[in-house]
Amino acid sequence: MQQATTDQHAGALPDPRERKTGGVVPVLAFAGITVAVMQTLLVPVIKDLPTLLHTAPANATWVMTATLLAGAVSTPIMGRLGDLFGKRRMLLASLAVMVVGSLVCGFTDDLVIMIVGRSLQGFAMGAIPLGIGIMRDELPRERLGSAMALMSSSIGVGGGLALPAAALIAQNADWHALFFGAAGLGALAILLTVLFVPESSSRAAGTFDWRGAIGLSAGLVSLLLPITKGSDWGWGSPTTLGLFGVAVTILLLWGVMELRSSAPLVDLRTTARREVLLTNLASIMLGVAFYAISLVLPQLLQLPASTGYGLGQSMLVAGLCVAPLGLTMMFTAPLYARISARRGPKVSLMLGMLIIAIGYGAGLGLMSAAWQTIVISVVVGAGIGLAYSSLPALIIGAVDPSETGAANGLNTLMRSIGTSVSSAVIGMVLAHTSVQAGGVAVPTLHGFRISFVIATGAVVVGLVLAAFLPSQRTALRAASLTGNEEKGRQPTLIAGSGGFRGRVLDADGAPVARANITLIDPRGRQAGLTTADEDGRYMLLPPAAGSYVLAGTATGYAPHASPAVYPGGGLPVDVDLVLPEHAPERRAAVPS
Repeated sequence: MQQATTDQHAGALPDPRERKTGGVVPVLAFAGITVAVMQTLLVPVIKDLPTLLHTAPANATWVMTATLLAGAVSTPIMGRLGDLFGKRRMLLASLAVMVVGSLVCGFTDDLVIMIVGRSLQGFAMGAIPLGIGIMRDELPRERLGSAMALMSSSIGVGGGLALPAAALIAQNADWHALFFGAAGLGALAILLTVLFVPESSSRAAGTFDWRGAIGLSAGLVSLLLPITKGSDWGWGSPTTLGLFGVAVTILLLWGVMELRSSAPLVDLRTTARREVLLTNLASIMLGVAFYAISLVLPQLLQLPASTGYGLGQSMLVAGLCVAPLGLTMMFTAPLYARISARRGPKVSLMLGMLIIAIGYGAGLGLMSAAWQTIVISVVVGAGIGLAYSSLPALIIGAVDPSETGAANGLNTLMRSIGTSVSSAVIGMVLAHTSVQAGGVAVPTLHGFRISFVIATGAVVVGLVLAAFLPSQRTALRAASLTGNEEKGRQPTLIAGSGGFRGRVLDADGAPVARANITLIDPRGRQAGLTTADEDGRYMLLPPAAGSYVLAGTATGYAPHASPAVYPGGGLPVDVDLVLPEHAPERRAAVPS
């Protein structure tokens, strides 16, 4: 035990997460894909739902709306519960609820019971931020970037792969088989999680904010209901306007309550920090862009050729043409890790948004053949893959580890709000530009192009927002000015900026103000120099990955040097320097 302690302090900062974690990434990604499959399960049969459920079209839309609302409510709540009580435990609970919901749907044709089952399915959306949180807690730093990218992209990957699979099942079997398949995937995800995913040791302090959870749930439902049902109720109807007013009132009161809470569900001070706020706003724009292609291309592909612009493809072929959207997202995860390691996640986010804009812009003229829709899917998928992969890195680099689940849950919620807005706005555009053909309203090519213009505009807005995110070196300078000081935590670096960070302390654990910290490379040359603040906090960005020595000096203390390793990959390395007053041989460094 003594030898281990000595090695930890004097060596190369071993990461406590360095253990057998080979199965963690594929299992968590599979769980994320399973959740995404659940979301897109009914897309191939959505137009047939009124007949299948023996109800009016307006009532049948609740089957989709219920899943959206349940997912929006559960995502930040499950993230916070995971921070408090264990992310693996909450992940298993989310998947179990999804399995129950799938079985409920699989055995019914009743609208009300189907809505209940779909709500339970939507509860599983919390699996995405929980998986990202587990990865942060368990994986070594060099694997974390690409792993989070894959997890963040899994929702698009699963959606893209589910479309052709669901279409094949719907064409050749009873539609209830879709739900039994989802239940089977969920059960497999639970089994794999039990076998291969360890429980996180990181826990947040405090208790669960039930009042905050109820308030946020009420506010989100009041906001998302008129967004998703406004086209049916009328955007100027008393119901729609009234619910918007109720949403604003509830969310404002909820915000005041959260600011006064000692253990809030969502730390609004952290959320208001520039890097977090801008990332979440950009996420809304990405959600708008992501859902637009899913709404437009399947309809364009399946419309009959007699319309003059429809491509006359079957449900299965339409799903296969859109499937590259998800596949490309999956293959861009390793590319993201390389870009982020070199330039940071801000650059990969902006690059992804630029590629999305190019894809949608090209799509305005590529709507006359099935192969052209595949090109659009590949280009837009590559952009969304890069952009989505950047989001969790930006978020976790700006929040305390104990807030990872809640913060990523809120970010996932922002994406969900974006998809809801996209569904409402583009649905309204297609409805208002449709024409009658054989007594049925049919979307027009003009409506499809307007939808792509809206998606392009959303991406441009997101690109502007991302441009104001702190750059790598700006993040280093600004981190000590963030709200973390209010909580007595160490300064936080933006993920992708990397570098060493920590505090300079004396032998009794008190901070050493204004200490000088010098970074020395393997050749003995100075690679960086900084001064700690009044609380002893410092941060230094190495020029490249490798072994270094951190040397601390301060008046009244003996100078001391400590070896440290920066693995690169865009994530910070925590090192607290302890300066002895009289005995330089005392312990040198305490990794946080």
